[in-house]
Amino acid sequence: MLHRYPKRVPIMMLTLTAILVLYPLWGAALIGDGSEFFLEKLTLMLILGLFAMSLDLLVGVIGLVSLGHALFFGLAGYTLAMASPSYSAASLWWMMPLVMLVSALSALVIGALVLRTRGIFFIMTTLAFGQMLYYLVSDASFTGGSDGLFIMFKPTLAIGDLTLIDLENPLHFFYFVMGVTLLAYLFLHWLIRSYFGQVLDGIHDNEHRMQALGYATYGYKLAAFVISGVLAGVAGMLAAMQYGFANPAQLGWHLSGEVLMMVILGGMGTLFGPLLGAFAYELLHYAFEHLTVYWQLLMGLTIILIVLVLPKGLAGLILDPPRFRLPGAGMKGLFRSGPAALFKARLGPALPHEHDEGRHYE
Repeated sequence: MLHRYPKRVPIMMLTLTAILVLYPLWGAALIGDGSEFFLEKLTLMLILGLFAMSLDLLVGVIGLVSLGHALFFGLAGYTLAMASPSYSAASLWWMMPLVMLVSALSALVIGALVLRTRGIFFIMTTLAFGQMLYYLVSDASFTGGSDGLFIMFKPTLAIGDLTLIDLENPLHFFYFVMGVTLLAYLFLHWLIRSYFGQVLDGIHDNEHRMQALGYATYGYKLAAFVISGVLAGVAGMLAAMQYGFANPAQLGWHLSGEVLMMVILGGMGTLFGPLLGAFAYELLHYAFEHLTVYWQLLMGLTIILIVLVLPKGLAGLILDPPRFRLPGAGMKGLFRSGPAALFKARLGPALPHEHDEGRHYE
């Protein structure tokens, strides 16, 4: 079964949301002239958080590790660029459904093929599909080749002559992205606690047993793959809207690897963990990039260290925080994690076969 979060998790998420909502009040005071740049970074972190949550549905909930998830991210950006008028703004009322439809159809076709494989073969087939589209887009003239395509105007969100949200305004766009990311989080939160999510949970633990019970596991995995692809597509569209272009780098395996690291860094199968992982990854990226040109080395060492010290990611610190004891209890009790058995008892019984204890916090 899937478990509820401890009360501190929603409290923490609400607090972080409030901090982001109030950014205009504290951003300029703390950051000064760089507040506008940091607003763009926060917007990117939210977009990558949405992207990471979409991948977590596959990696953390079902146990399918994909190295081609950037395919849907980049494809959505190109869909926006190619469908947008050259000299006027498109309407978001039809652009977003179009992007979601293209992402869903591509995920349906690709998922129908790759889900017939397992383990390392699944990883390699997702990587292969992603790289095929990457090289196709890089060499095709109608996609702008390696230069990509520019998006001159952000889509508009209006009813008649009344503009609901001015997406050209960076602050308005920031709040719009925050709203989309929050809706996606709430949707996934509901999904994995539904009957559908419980079936996915059972597939992760023992697919053969679920098949023996009469569940068509292939259909459930395909539906989850499509949902994951659509959410990744929405994230890709938002990224293309923010920076005004779509290029082949948004389709490459490097981006797929980066978002996978965000999921691992934050904590697989927790939803809020990958969201935190995206923020942490981007902050580390920004810090290391300004320290040295060899920032990738520092980033790699940091990720390895975090995985060794925090195997459940940043979410593990919140779900099962270290327990502090007074010195009178002895030096051994000065810093010690709470017993795992007590934590399990507090959350409830786990499934008979646990491949990844961390994901049952859901």
